[in-house]
Amino acid sequence: MIYGAMKFSIGGSLKLAFRPWVEGIENIPEDGPAILASNHLSFSDSFFLPAVLTRKVTFIAKAEYFTSPGVKGRLTAAFFKGVGQLPVDRSGGRGAGEAAIKSGIAVLERGELFGIYPEGTRSPDGRLYRGKPGGLARVALATGAPVIPVAMIDTEKIQPPGTVMPKLMRPGIRIGEPLDFSRYQGMESDRFILRSLTDEVMYEIMKLSGQEYVDIYATAAKRRIAEEAKAEKAEKAGKTDGAGSTGSAGSTG
Repeated sequence: MIYGAMKFSIGGSLKLAFRPWVEGIENIPEDGPAILASNHLSFSDSFFLPAVLTRKVTFIAKAEYFTSPGVKGRLTAAFFKGVGQLPVDRSGGRGAGEAAIKSGIAVLERGELFGIYPEGTRSPDGRLYRGKPGGLARVALATGAPVIPVAMIDTEKIQPPGTVMPKLMRPGIRIGEPLDFSRYQGMESDRFILRSLTDEVMYEIMKLSGQEYVDIYATAAKRRIAEEAKAEKAEKAGKTDGAGSTGSAGSTG
């Protein structure tokens, strides 16, 4: 009931304001479990995709959205619960991963749609990064649910990092044909199978999105970008200090 009200208000507003275009909506089954595996460009991905679907789709969200203190924290928690997000503590390593997998399996066993981002985090630069094999593949093999590749288009351009007001533009959503991995049933303990399944899904997402593919994890790319930015900042600070010292020496002469 809450989901329906939130979908009507928030989803309706998003569709009215941004007018997202959709291709392949017929690939979403009218009933029964399915996994929607999407690229991840923006915080808004988890809102635009449910907004264009008639069925409820449940994503996993970090637990901090549900546990922040104060009035704002309670409102945020109510909002995320209302739009069908499940809290998962992602700070606990393997335990966090197991919790996410169990949550996904529970959603699918209820015959619902489960949304997951195989990259594990948002792309830092708009490119498509290597999918993590644990969550997506294990949930798919444990449930036998079909995997539907999804490509979010241009959502990162609506509100780039550092901007306050979103840009009114049309994002896109391409939904691919369901992928059947029944041939791997009972092989969920084989890490090569998990890797193969994940790579197959990422390849389909790449074809739908047109993104450049980078064969490293997005988390590693974010660390590298942060380190490069830190080094560049330190270099600029060093040049500034050097120029200041030179100027001081000249003035005393």
